[in-house]
Amino acid sequence: MIFERPPAVIGHRGLGAGDLPAPGGATVAENTLPSLLAAVAAGLSWVEIDVTRTADGGLVLRHDPTTPDGAYVVDQRAAASGLPRLEEIFEALPAGVAVDVDVKTVLEDALDAPSRRTGALLAPVLRREARRRPLLVTSFDPALLLHLREELPGVPLGLLTWLRFPLWHGVPAAAGLGLQAVGVHTGSCGLDHPDTRLRPLEHCVAVAHKAGLEVIAWCPTAERAPDYAAAGFDAMVVNDVPGVLASLGGA
Repeated sequence: MIFERPPAVIGHRGLGAGDLPAPGGATVAENTLPSLLAAVAAGLSWVEIDVTRTADGGLVLRHDPTTPDGAYVVDQRAAASGLPRLEEIFEALPAGVAVDVDVKTVLEDALDAPSRRTGALLAPVLRREARRRPLLVTSFDPALLLHLREELPGVPLGLLTWLRFPLWHGVPAAAGLGLQAVGVHTGSCGLDHPDTRLRPLEHCVAVAHKAGLEVIAWCPTAERAPDYAAAGFDAMVVNDVPGVLASLGGA
């Protein structure tokens, strides 16, 4: 079991995507230590981060493939990128805080030597960190997940699916890959974008559970969070941490 008391609320990129006001009035930027600590201070035991690689094999926190100046992260050295390094974030984050590591592979992973690819660089870092805290590794890249399945026995892995990606593809794909979780965008669930071809959401979640998968909703609003809880979702990655906690009765 990945999530002990579902539905778990996971802070998206920390306290949420973008620059957000934290308790106390400070503004915190996504994928930074202050944002992660603000999410923990708000009452979360799970946070989500985006990880990608740099030209010199560093692992940094960044959702987009480019830095704000438009330069590609993979073309920069870690120190010059100005981005938080994964190892430093893990060191500073209190032990025991659970982390969903969303791995962003890069185009160059198709060409570079296997030892330089994102998964190979990430595996030893996660192997060490799994001794200190619960981890979940998620990615849109099934090849990376299969690589990590061999490198990180005991660390749960989850397949992410893109916007409005049919659940009848995503759930069997994750199950067929032998993963432990599937993460689906709210647009795939038929609540905000009704789809007459979609079976009832509760049925889709029940099938995933029978297949041995835990199901994560990606970015439901506070208003929709109770619907996902009622449908049996195991976790939600959210941008409005206080709002979702309140809507679920946790604040």
